Amino acid sequence: MKKCLWIVLIGLVLTGCNRVSRVEQYRAEKHVQDSIRLEEQERSMAFYQSRLDSLMPVADSLMNYFNYERNEKYQDHGYYVVKPSALSRHQSGRRILVRDDGKEILVYRDGKRITEDPGELAEHMQIAIRDIHELERRIGKTSLEIQKYQKRLGL
Repeated sequence: MKKCLWIVLIGLVLTGCNRVSRVEQYRAEKHVQDSIRLEEQERSMAFYQSRLDSLMPVADSLMNYFNYERNEKYQDHGYYVVKPSALSRHQSGRRILVRDDGKEILVYRDGKRITEDPGELAEHMQIAIRDIHELERRIGKTSLEIQKYQKRLGL
């Protein structure tokens, strides 16, 4: 009987000590996982920032062919309007607008909306705008993730 109690006591002591080490082991593993995630987020941030830095000169060069128009009173979005000097002769009378969030391109001929091909210039502008907005969104989200992991790690 004494032998059984002794074995149970030893088992309880060992199990109790083992629980503490499991908690410590879990915390150490969590710390390592958070460190890895922080490094991944920092790499992603560097990639997004480098892509944005390489895209900005392209967007700036495209801006030479556009004027920005927006009526604050009733428009939620503005439009980049292709300058008449950037249009070729066969495109005279056309007005091409690229929404400032890159979601649509509008083409007008003599004041009427048409479904004609807007041309490469407008499409390049639309792609550049969308890419810039997407990169800015990802940078913001990644920045929050970095802050979260830095807080967890006490940095």
